[in-house]
Amino acid sequence: MKYPIGIQSFERIIEDGYVYIDKTDMIYSLTHGGSIYFLSRPRRFGKSLLVSTLKNYYLGHKELFKGLKIDSLEKDWNVHPVFHVDFNGSNFLDEGVLEKRLYAYV
Repeated sequence: MKYPIGIQSFERIIEDGYVYIDKTDMIYSLTHGGSIYFLSRPRRFGKSLLVSTLKNYYLGHKELFKGLKIDSLEKDWNVHPVFHVDFNGSNFLDEGVLEKRLYAYV
């Protein structure tokens, strides 16, 4: 068994055969109910992996979800535009770093 220690990419975990605890039924519920959510979790508690999973879901990458709970729940697999901004690896205490990171996406 391979454990995804430090891996925050849903597609890498699935494609490389790492252990994945399937909570995709919760992602289905999250995306099909309510409207605004504030997700607050402690450091190193899966926020980046959740965002990566949502990104792949909204991009319609059905093949990554084969055999997971969401595979039997979702019928449409619509593709949506995704704008994913990654703020990992930057020191935002320095002036101008945030602006530089945001301009890099333009």
